[in-house]
Amino acid sequence: MARPTSRDGRPTIIALANQKGGVAKTTSVASLGAAFVELGRRVLLIDLDPQACLTFSLGIDPDSVETSIHEVLTQDAPIADAVLHCEEGLDLVPSTIDLAGAEAMLLPRPGREYVLRTALERALDDEAGGAAYDVILIDCSPSLGVLTLNALTAADGLIVPMPAEMLSHRGVGQLLDTVADVQRILNRDLEVIGILPTLYDGRSRHAREVLADVGERYGVAVLDPPIPRTIRFAEAPAVGRSILSTARSSKGATAYREVAAALLART
Repeated sequence: MARPTSRDGRPTIIALANQKGGVAKTTSVASLGAAFVELGRRVLLIDLDPQACLTFSLGIDPDSVETSIHEVLTQDAPIADAVLHCEEGLDLVPSTIDLAGAEAMLLPRPGREYVLRTALERALDDEAGGAAYDVILIDCSPSLGVLTLNALTAADGLIVPMPAEMLSHRGVGQLLDTVADVQRILNRDLEVIGILPTLYDGRSRHAREVLADVGERYGVAVLDPPIPRTIRFAEAPAVGRSILSTARSSKGATAYREVAAALLART
């Protein structure tokens, strides 16, 4: 699988995607990013959602951003011009509401699915003495439009956050069908790292049954441990940090640390 550490001086790029909203994509990007930093990795996060929840969650007011991922995608601004330094040692390419118009601007553009990939390649080629990052995490918008296709085309691997609820199954199946098309047409090297169970309540029989079923149903790995449901996740964005900083010993923080360590341990 794609391994979240630099290979031959280049970072591993991982997209977190699910076209269903409210599945903890943003929480997972921020928390895994912080966990990788704790493990000594250099991490860049990219907010590819016009709602800019990741940007806000990391303590940045989207209305104050001068250069964002929107300018990178539509005006060929260098990624380096958009990078902001955040708490917990994370770097971020922020988003703003302007990104909502990016899909319409990209639609008539030749090779529109490759714009983010090209921007990242240019940034990496410009780095002197090796890449500045070991891992790049992309927070995708809750859709299967051009923005998400850009993320999948640029990525080495995909993690699918999914609540342990039966109604979430349909969206995962549709996403994996899209991934198969991307692998065939746009990015043959894209690998599905696995499904990340989120909002998990181990006391619920339904949640346990969904967790047992999901891997077999889709033929993909299920990352372990599942991320528990806790109010601590809702509290963290209020102070612009991840749960690893605001509730270090919580079950949620511990789970994300374990998932990050397991990803690093895989080959």
